[in-house]
Amino acid sequence: MRNSSSNSTFNDIDWITVLLYAVLVIIGWMNIYAAVYNDEHYIITDITQKYGKQMIWIGLSFLLAAIILIIHENFYTAFAYIIYGILLIINILVPFLGHEVKGSNSWFRIGEFGIQPAEFMKFATNLALAKFLSNQDIKITQLKNTIISLLFIAVPALIIMKLQNETGLAIVFIAFIIVLYREGLSVNYLLLVFLSAVLFILALMINNIYILSIIITICALSTLFIKRNRSNLLLIISVGVIACGIVEGASFGYNHLKSHQKVRIDVLLGRGEVDLKKEGYNVNQAKIAIGSGGFFGKGYLQGTQTKYNFVPEQDTDFIFCTVGEEWGFVGSSIVIILQLILIIRLIFMAERQRSVFSRIYGYGVASVLFFHLSVNIGMTIGLAPVIGIPLPFFSYGGSSLLSFTALLFIFLKLDSRRLQILR
Repeated sequence: MRNSSSNSTFNDIDWITVLLYAVLVIIGWMNIYAAVYNDEHYIITDITQKYGKQMIWIGLSFLLAAIILIIHENFYTAFAYIIYGILLIINILVPFLGHEVKGSNSWFRIGEFGIQPAEFMKFATNLALAKFLSNQDIKITQLKNTIISLLFIAVPALIIMKLQNETGLAIVFIAFIIVLYREGLSVNYLLLVFLSAVLFILALMINNIYILSIIITICALSTLFIKRNRSNLLLIISVGVIACGIVEGASFGYNHLKSHQKVRIDVLLGRGEVDLKKEGYNVNQAKIAIGSGGFFGKGYLQGTQTKYNFVPEQDTDFIFCTVGEEWGFVGSSIVIILQLILIIRLIFMAERQRSVFSRIYGYGVASVLFFHLSVNIGMTIGLAPVIGIPLPFFSYGGSSLLSFTALLFIFLKLDSRRLQILR
């Protein structure tokens, strides 16, 4: 009879998902090489170059994956809150003990390598959220539990945004709302968030006086078509006050943003003239690079926009430009399809879990990967603001690769338990 030995554990791992992970990591490494290719340093294993350093990070990620699979799955459930707490403390300390990189106070330096603790907060939050929601006494439909769940998400996001000045990574935590919805959060909350976002955007595009007048008019007209009692009138007044607060809050928030953040919003919303040599440069060059690839691309290492550094951050946030230019529409589609296959597979794996903890955690992995994928590609083609988040398994950087690896392989370990339970 088989037991839960290490050999059995490795046999129970979903190797198709591991293969997808490995393929994406290797393709990403090839694109980093293409993005910063140097004729004087053409060997891909040259550790003085970014692609050589990425090779080291890939090796460490594979080692991390193996360690995660060896550790007993109960470790992740038992120590979920402790891992969350430790990483929260580290993220609070990093602005005071770390180094500033491009205006962000979120890095620890180890020799020539940098570690960004904020990246690891994603899998820690996922663990803590899964631990809380998997408790039999917890019902997400109860307001108290909804607030606690949102606090698990909001606290690290606020620390990362306010203390570390990392707005992009902080916004990623919105992805966990999908997890709450899967676990029973009313669709009314999602509708409220959507309508608030629409109202927020309109407030940035249209004069506030007009919007406030429309809100008041709608609220006044609503009283003509409902049964006029105290509760209904209070509801209409409350909705009107909240809507007016969102409108005024949008203006207040925008006016207190930093200049480069205002510029990014203006570029996205098409407010005023966009200087393609300044604020519109990144997105414009990204579009040129992707568009120049045509249907089949210019060929590997033949991209002129990336080779001559016309695209800023072409090995990190804008790595998809290299894919589009050198591999064209066909290659870009293959990359997106591979990413989506991985995400869809994770959703199916989450649904088949016998453990509530594992199901919730699996949905968290899929949600974070989907958010990164959609926003990263969206910002390179001008459909989303440039907020600086990496493309999963592609962008250069050890912190993001290690965090995505930990996020994914913890779930693979939890999933292996499902087969052991069935025996």
